[in-house]
Amino acid sequence: MAKPKKKSGNDRLIAQNKRARHDYFIEQDFEAGLCLEGWEVKSLRDKRVSISESYAIIQNGEGWLVGATITPLKTASTHINPEPGRSRKMLLNRRELDTLIGNIERKGYTLVPVDLHWTGGRAKLTVGLAKGKKQHDKRAADKDRDWSRQKARVLKKG
Repeated sequence: MAKPKKKSGNDRLIAQNKRARHDYFIEQDFEAGLCLEGWEVKSLRDKRVSISESYAIIQNGEGWLVGATITPLKTASTHINPEPGRSRKMLLNRRELDTLIGNIERKGYTLVPVDLHWTGGRAKLTVGLAKGKKQHDKRAADKDRDWSRQKARVLKKG
């Protein structure tokens, strides 16, 4: 009997917000579960999701993912009415929520969805506690990245 394949790091990734690390300094990452419906899980398995325009908020002591678009499959059930852009509840424990609330309200941080991935068969959202970058910070980060690429090329040639 064949052994089931283990998923590599890239197979676990569902969607990624590439603009998050460009636009924000991400201080700390939190992994949160999501309250999903059945058709949404099927769409996630098919990678029909976009989190690039989404954001996370904390409202009434609960975390919410707002603006993420999960496109329903054509083969989804006919008796449900899928809503692709609905707000989804993030599942965080009380200590994490208290930390986030304190940082957001007092220190001026924001919550940014970084990526969506599978952990143990469950869809998890990585949310970053972030501060916005100014234009000159973005230029400096691009310059550092280009310089590290050039160093790697020079060292590779030897």
